[in-house]
Amino acid sequence: MPIQFMLNTGKVPVKVYTSDVDNASLTQLGNMAQLPFIHSHIAAMPDVHVGTGATVGSVIPTRGAIIPAAVGVDIGCGMNAVRLSLKAGQLPDNLYSVRNEIEKRVPVGFNEHRKATIQGATLKNMAKHLNVIADKHAGLVKMLKNFDHSWGKQLGTLGGGNHFIELCIDESEDVWVMLHSGSRGIGNAIGRYFIEKAKKDVGRELGQLPDQSLAYFTEGTQHFDDYIEAVGWAQDYAMTNRREMLRLVLDALQTELPAFTTTREAINCHHNYVEKETHFGAEVYVTRKGAISAQEGELGIIPGSMGAKSYIVRGLGNEQSFCSCSHGAGRRMSRTEARRRFNTRDLIAQTNGVECRKDKNLVDEIPGAYKDIDVVMQNQIDLVEVVHTLKQVICIKG
Repeated sequence: MPIQFMLNTGKVPVKVYTSDVDNASLTQLGNMAQLPFIHSHIAAMPDVHVGTGATVGSVIPTRGAIIPAAVGVDIGCGMNAVRLSLKAGQLPDNLYSVRNEIEKRVPVGFNEHRKATIQGATLKNMAKHLNVIADKHAGLVKMLKNFDHSWGKQLGTLGGGNHFIELCIDESEDVWVMLHSGSRGIGNAIGRYFIEKAKKDVGRELGQLPDQSLAYFTEGTQHFDDYIEAVGWAQDYAMTNRREMLRLVLDALQTELPAFTTTREAINCHHNYVEKETHFGAEVYVTRKGAISAQEGELGIIPGSMGAKSYIVRGLGNEQSFCSCSHGAGRRMSRTEARRRFNTRDLIAQTNGVECRKDKNLVDEIPGAYKDIDVVMQNQIDLVEVVHTLKQVICIKG
């Protein structure tokens, strides 16, 4: 479907790709549209919902400025997926041992590896670049316990919240591995540190912003350049984290399943990040806050909730969306509201057929707390085409 409606309460319009949007999200989008450096318009994806700092599911093009809170604290959070040579019929009837083996290899929640699993030039180059950043920002080092070592041990770890590892089956009965994670504790520290720096940089003008979380860095200033350097590092870290996690998952599967190969290079895409791109005749910084790039022909991943379908898609290069699409189903209710409305019995019912934890600590991730992924997909048929439809049989969360 095309754009559902336009929000015209700011200096630029907001083009919204869904009619299912709450008033709090509209307020956030309207506040963002008040900023003087937004280029052309803001695009709100079909999974749009309220976020911290900026609306999740929004694409924000800026000229001469960047808003750290719009990128957020899970810098580079995104998806990874790869198809295996296995067929569904080759999987065991009981998948518990498979899930258990993955959980042994990949730390989840606040856990990390005992030592860095990545060695050699990759780790050395990342450390060298990080040291350059840390030398400029002693305050950043103080924010993260064991700064010098923890980030290395977190490479190849899942984290918590809505991050997950899944084994899925597609429409042809092919088996896929799909996972979702970001830049872990180091990305969180970088995000929080620069959000506070931006508030100080704006200074007395902070009180004039429609929302103080929209504090920004102006291009040409020292902190702008420092943020670009740090956010770029965190995005690369998140990409490396997903690659390493995928390697560990595949190693675990090799011990539990019949011999297999991967059938193509993994799809690895960010959905919380900033990138310099050209749109509507200008070079701009595009912040995708819960959105993925959908350039023409580009493959991407749009996951549903832990009991719903997910999609491998191909971008259509729709310029009105700044060549973007949704990053998932999108939350319908907050975690607090989900825990109030649902219980473990509901979780068991809504994840029927999925090998996963079904305890009270995961009730806030229940499928009922999310929008209907099929409706989300219908609302973006102008943005992407579906290549594969996936349904999970294993889901691991922190």
